[in-house]
Amino acid sequence: MQLALSFTTLLASVLYILSATSGSVEAAPAKRSRSVTLPLTRIHQNRDDVHPQILLQQHINRSVKRIARMQGRAPPTKRDMAEKIAKRLFIPAGGKPHFVANEKRYNRQGAKDKAAAAVQAFSDFVDSFTDEDDDTVTAAVKNQAATKGKKKHGKQAAAGNGTDAAASATDSAAAASATGLTAANTPTADNSLGLAIEAKDVGYIATIQMGTPPRDFNILMDSGSADLWVGAEGCQSSAGGDCGNHQFLGATTSSTFQDSTQQFQVTYGTGAVAGTIVQDDITVAGLALTGHTFGVAAEETQDFSDDSVPFDGLMGLAQSTLSQQGTLTPVEALAKAGLIDDAITSYKISRLADNLNDGEITFGALDASKFDASTLVTFDNVSQDGFWEGAMDSASVDGTDLGLSGRTAILDTGTTLIVAPDADAAAVHAAIPGSASDGQGGFTIPCNTTASVALTFAGQAFAIDTRDLIFAQADATGETCVSGISSGEIDGATTWLVGDVFLKNAYFSTDVTNNQMSLAKLV
Repeated sequence: MQLALSFTTLLASVLYILSATSGSVEAAPAKRSRSVTLPLTRIHQNRDDVHPQILLQQHINRSVKRIARMQGRAPPTKRDMAEKIAKRLFIPAGGKPHFVANEKRYNRQGAKDKAAAAVQAFSDFVDSFTDEDDDTVTAAVKNQAATKGKKKHGKQAAAGNGTDAAASATDSAAAASATGLTAANTPTADNSLGLAIEAKDVGYIATIQMGTPPRDFNILMDSGSADLWVGAEGCQSSAGGDCGNHQFLGATTSSTFQDSTQQFQVTYGTGAVAGTIVQDDITVAGLALTGHTFGVAAEETQDFSDDSVPFDGLMGLAQSTLSQQGTLTPVEALAKAGLIDDAITSYKISRLADNLNDGEITFGALDASKFDASTLVTFDNVSQDGFWEGAMDSASVDGTDLGLSGRTAILDTGTTLIVAPDADAAAVHAAIPGSASDGQGGFTIPCNTTASVALTFAGQAFAIDTRDLIFAQADATGETCVSGISSGEIDGATTWLVGDVFLKNAYFSTDVTNNQMSLAKLV
């Protein structure tokens, strides 16, 4: 067997691998019959320099790290994540991996010794750029890998779901865009902003105004965290240098900016930021919050600071009990100010392959034009920490119930994949003809699969489009694809992390006021 990736590609991949991955809400005063909707724009790029199996493991690593933090557990170390990547590097000539268990993969004559030697070499390589105290990659190697990646490929954002064929026309259009974003359509509802799409359905971004005079900031919308932040003036990258070609906020650009000097830090499945808590005016779809409290990041990891990153900050829309800053989320602040009826956030996220550019985020209500009202179901949030986690009745394939009862699902717009406990992920794929496990948490499915995987909440089944079930094409034949459903190191055998692979197929709404969630079929 041979290693099909070049050292340059491996080095660039290391950057992605190793950098991957509170008070109560006050009741709203007198309510107004108003809602706010933000357009969500999309961003997309190809990552043809990274083998789909490595790309899959990057996303699994990020998801596992994210759910560990959600459950209050220590996340996997960078070494653990690097070793998982290393196991996927043994690709035969032609680039098609063997999707069999590791112990079988290395039983060929001589292959096992070569594999062990290669893993050790990779491990030594990681060690050479790793701080012994906190297992953190040094700025030097991040800069080196980033520079190589930029010279060859221009952009650094990770690719997401779907095959190249499904979105080639849109990819060409986005490549020609100066920003790398595929702009959302003009919103169809009042008080609305559209959502842009990052990569191939990886993340969703809206534009809000901040400071005095107000300036536009592109903000990633994330239902799995609870802090709003943008880069601070003078922001420094942990990789060295400044925080790239982004908008920054501070006293020199905003006359209403006030810095409390109180520090905060937020760590995500991919990347981290640290800075101070400030107050300044922000405007969300025309609704003004005077002196809103949020954070500015004085330091960002390269996941946020790189020029290729198409957003200036992040808006967490979980419950504020989860906030590392100890502040109200914007939707909670809007409700407290009486500008919207309730602290409701509703998402219609679009799919790159559809070329509709119709993603929107709505504050204060559900947009009835986006979903079939007869399919709307509402269920309680069972998370004690502020995430959006609900009871999942069942999972099925082609209408056959897999018997997975007693499960809960964390619904997270900031996660690309669906990550299930090992036994559950295996049960789903066992019911999909032609599927196979790669022995490392990932699965393959036929690219032409017609299997209908559905998750049921509050008695209503929501089917996953087969285009979303396909994460990426696994080889040049176009016959085998990587599944968007993986297994991960989840604490307990009953919790799923359900990201955009599923959420593109439903209208999703969260309600802080009533501590509930809603789902409905799209129209």
